[in-house]
Amino acid sequence: MMDRTHREKEAVKVLGVEVDRELRFDGHIKHIAKKASHRVSALRRVASFLDRGGKLLLYKTQIRAYLEYAALSWMSCAASHTRRLDSIQRRALRLVDAADPPDPPAQFEPVSSVDSLEHRRDVATLVVFHKAQVQGVPHLAGLRKPPRIATRSTRTVLTSGDAVEVPRSRASQHQRTFVGRVSRMWNIFTAAVPHIQEMNTQSVKLAANRWRLSKPTPLTLVIL
Repeated sequence: MMDRTHREKEAVKVLGVEVDRELRFDGHIKHIAKKASHRVSALRRVASFLDRGGKLLLYKTQIRAYLEYAALSWMSCAASHTRRLDSIQRRALRLVDAADPPDPPAQFEPVSSVDSLEHRRDVATLVVFHKAQVQGVPHLAGLRKPPRIATRSTRTVLTSGDAVEVPRSRASQHQRTFVGRVSRMWNIFTAAVPHIQEMNTQSVKLAANRWRLSKPTPLTLVIL
């Protein structure tokens, strides 16, 4: 007789991203943090054989790429988990910054220009949302948001500009999701950057990078 008993899984993995039964990504972050830490240890073992350019290249291709895989899907995780990933980046960059023995100290230049992981996630978030909201990319149609509506005492009217409706939620996890974060960030970004409708993907990426550099890290967003 066939056993029809079904066990409820604690988590499922989709395209390499693990989500638990409560739609949280805590287990996934712990997993990639552990794997990335092992890669930092591997970088430490070969660091003495590489110059700074080689160490930085290895970090970007073998460690940072791992820390950022599908980041827009798990960006709703708690700040304690993203800080764990930030600490891994700092460990790796300390190895990159370490002066090579033949180099005199006067020639040492720290790799302070490397953007934070949050900075890179925010830029990617704005670029993806531009593709959905402005360019109308078909497979991103589910991410589109309606224009923000201004309520007057006598009527309800559409606001001018590119602002979108911000989803209202009391749950902090929902506010950290892609839709929750990007709607607030998009409204601030488009208010500061004109002609967003005329920009292509590369122009938006450059503008988003400049805009994000002018903001503190971590970036605190108010609901606009």
